[in-house]
Amino acid sequence: MNNKTKKILITATIAISLFAGSMFTVDQRQQVLILQFGEPIRVINTPGIKFKLPLLQNTIFFDKRIIDLVIAEQEVIASDQKRLIINAFAKYQITDPLKFYTTVASLQGLSNKLSGILDSSLRQVIGEVTLSELLTENRGDIMAKIKDVVSHESEIFGVNIVDVRIMRADLPKENSDAIFARMQTEREKEAREIRANGAEEADKIRAEADKQKTIILAEAKKQSDLTRGNGEAEAIKIYANSYGRDPEFADFYRSMNAYTEAFKGEKTKMVVSPDSEFFKYFGNIRNAK
Repeated sequence: MNNKTKKILITATIAISLFAGSMFTVDQRQQVLILQFGEPIRVINTPGIKFKLPLLQNTIFFDKRIIDLVIAEQEVIASDQKRLIINAFAKYQITDPLKFYTTVASLQGLSNKLSGILDSSLRQVIGEVTLSELLTENRGDIMAKIKDVVSHESEIFGVNIVDVRIMRADLPKENSDAIFARMQTEREKEAREIRANGAEEADKIRAEADKQKTIILAEAKKQSDLTRGNGEAEAIKIYANSYGRDPEFADFYRSMNAYTEAFKGEKTKMVVSPDSEFFKYFGNIRNAK
C-alpha cells in the first residue's frame, strides 16, 4: 500500500468518525439542549436524526414525560394549631430545557429546589386552614391552591407543575394515642349509658309483666271462686232437693260418707260405744243379716 492510499484511508476514517460524531437521534420522549464550549446555543424538541458540530458541540438530553417528585415526611401546623404529619408529591414536566439547565442543571438540582418550594407552600397554605377543612371535600381546593403557589415559584426553573397531592395526613403518634384514649373513654361512657338505659327498660318491662301476672292470677282466682261457688251452690241445691224427697236415704248417704272419712287411714282407731248413734246402720246391717 503506497502513501497515497494510506492518506485516503486515514482521511476517510477521520471523515466517517466526524460524521458519526456529528449525528445523533432524538426520541419522541426526549428534548435536547446543544452546548458549544459549555454554553447552551440551541434546543431541539422534535424527534428524528439531528446533527451537531463534532468535537465543538455536545448534547444534553431531557425527558419530556411527566416526572414524579416525592418529598420527605414533614410536620405541619394547621390554623387551629393541630399538628399534622404530611406526605406529599408533585408531578412536573420540563418545558424549557435552556432555562432548566441554566437554573438547576439536573434533575437532582431541581429536586432539591422544588422540595423546598413544596415544603414551604404546604406550610403556608395548610397553616391557613383547619384540620377539619383538610379532611373534607375542600381538600381539592386546598391542593389547587398549593399547586398554584408551587407553579408560580417554580416558573424560573423551566418546568410546568402538573399536579400536587397529599398522599397521607396523620396526627403525630402522641396525638393519635390521646385521641384514641379519649374515643375509648367516650365509647365506654356511651356503653355504660346504653346498659343503664337497657337495665331501666328491663325493670319497667319486668314490673309491667309482674303486674299483668298478678292481675291475670287474681282474675283467674276470682273466676275459679265464682265457678266453684256456683258449683257448690248447685250441688247443695241438688242435695237439698234429693234429701227432701227421701230423708231416710239422705241420712243413710251422709252416714256412709262419714264412715268413708272416718276410716280413711289404715291405722284408724275409734273408741265409741257399739250402740252409738254413729254406728246405727252397722246394727241394722247385722239385724238384716
